Amino acid sequence: MRVFKFVGIGILAIAAFFVFGWFVMLLWNAVVPPATGWHALTYWQAVGLLVLSKILFGGFRGGPRMDRRWRRRMFERWEQMSPEEREKFREGMRSRCGSWDVPPPHAQ
Repeated sequence: MRVFKFVGIGILAIAAFFVFGWFVMLLWNAVVPPATGWHALTYWQAVGLLVLSKILFGGFRGGPRMDRRWRRRMFERWEQMSPEEREKFREGMRSRCGSWDVPPPHAQ
């Protein structure tokens, strides 16, 4: 059953990729040529533009799951810090990033 689910998700992902390419082509051809006089895109140029934009702007990070894991780890580290360690961390961040307002600590 897992194999069918994996194959189904793969087929769905490939189909979504091609639909997004078609959508990019439609948007580009509806907006950019009338506004700028540039040429309309073919379907494969739109797919290439989609891939290029993913490489340049999206990167190949792990996606939202990686961000959640990072946030959870940082929250766990913060919870384990003593008040002195937290203040030292804040001071280090202020020296790197400039001054910023710190919300008052939660009542525990």
